Amino acid sequence: MTTTLVERLGALETPCVSDALDRLGIDGQCAGIMPLDNNFRLVGPAFTVRYVYADERGRSVGDFIDDIPTGTVAVIDNLGRLDATVWGDLMTTIASQRGLGGTVIDGVCRDLDRALEMDYPLFTRAHWMRTGKDRVRLDALEVPVTIGGIGVNPGDLLLGDINGVVVIPADRAEEVIETSEMIRDVEDEIRADILAGSSLRDARARAGYHQLQTRR
Repeated sequence: MTTTLVERLGALETPCVSDALDRLGIDGQCAGIMPLDNNFRLVGPAFTVRYVYADERGRSVGDFIDDIPTGTVAVIDNLGRLDATVWGDLMTTIASQRGLGGTVIDGVCRDLDRALEMDYPLFTRAHWMRTGKDRVRLDALEVPVTIGGIGVNPGDLLLGDINGVVVIPADRAEEVIETSEMIRDVEDEIRADILAGSSLRDARARAGYHQLQTRR
């Protein structure tokens, strides 16, 4: 994955990318995963983490944070659980120090105050204080996971903003980003027409707006 693609993706907004995914027939919108602060943004390739319920095989919250490369996004599948956290103060501190792109959790985190203080982007289902210790077990790293109903593979690109999180398969990144940029440019054109006095109906018709998201 080239730095240029990540930079281009980072200049986009998730609604444009979501529309591009629809146009290309790709499921990539993570349902129910939202930023814990409206100013949080993240972009980067996925480093995936999978948790399961603690059982007779043991319990472990894991120290995987030391292994995540700078610039990547920690993508944690905790089965959508709302009863046990898998991310907190210390992980936010070291993730920020190591220059991670952010964290996405299908589940909950805690110590939101630290993330706000450090401006570290967290995207989750909610936040709650109850620890995952003795409740979860780290099952695997860098394997396919599911976040908000969407499959995420190691190296897939993620973009998160005030509207939520989208996932772009690594092997279709160029295509999705190029389509997203086209949609953004068309919407900019429509906006300019409206500000110049056009009706919404006419501006949309001239730009072919209603076909932008139609699958091709």
